[in-house]
Amino acid sequence: MIAEKQDLVTAANQKLGQFAQVVNGDQATRPVTDQETLKVGVDLGTSSIVMVVLDHDNNVLYGNFEYDHAVRDGLVVNFMDSVRILMRLKQQAEEILGVSLTTASGAIPPGTGEGSAKIVANVIESAGFTCSAVVDEPTAAAKFLRLTDGTVVDIGGGTTGISILKDDQLTYVTDEATGGSHMTMVLAGHNHWDMAQAEAFKRDTTKELEVFATIRPVVEKMAAITRSATQGEPQEPVIVVGGAINFKDFIKTFSQALGTPASKPDFPQFVTPIGIAMYD
Repeated sequence: MIAEKQDLVTAANQKLGQFAQVVNGDQATRPVTDQETLKVGVDLGTSSIVMVVLDHDNNVLYGNFEYDHAVRDGLVVNFMDSVRILMRLKQQAEEILGVSLTTASGAIPPGTGEGSAKIVANVIESAGFTCSAVVDEPTAAAKFLRLTDGTVVDIGGGTTGISILKDDQLTYVTDEATGGSHMTMVLAGHNHWDMAQAEAFKRDTTKELEVFATIRPVVEKMAAITRSATQGEPQEPVIVVGGAINFKDFIKTFSQALGTPASKPDFPQFVTPIGIAMYD
């Protein structure tokens, strides 16, 4: 089981490293022709909107993102801001790739309903795409990781999403509103700051030890959510992804609270967006 987990994470890290090199840059991983079929994924997150472009074989070509506050707890709360940001990302990617991007897939937190999926599709289509699919976020992460048996915990800015797979079948998916924004709330409350000041402090890597000491209970709650969703016996391997987990002690603390070893890939914030693009 340990070897399988390491193999999955190692394979994922190669693509994640490629994506990290080109994201928000001025060139793609290779030249692209207008004869190619490209795949686009759009991740409307609480703290950022990420767009990924893959080729037909799911190889990374390009990606970009902008920070935003158009989504709260996984749900779009500012439609026009989301559209405007996505239009800018689309235009930038098209200029760098030299081709038009016509279709895109999106994602939602599990259990947020058809209404949420419809809003995500409307954002994508209002930005000039045809929306090809809207999937669950942790399920998209599992697809990128090529996980056939195990548990994916996708911790974003607003939610903790969990997908459990067995024999290449999705057996359970759920979501709870606890994510990076809740870490920020705890920091803000502890220090009597506003949210903007707390968010800036949280992102300051030189303050990581102080930050993590304060937000540790939130990480333990995320593990408790996972333990409850898996009835105390998580399907292994347990792989944690998402933009809220980039702390050195996150996995150690999460694993201890879960009672099961967990791991994370490099650049975990890009796992779900790449997985979303694989559905286009």
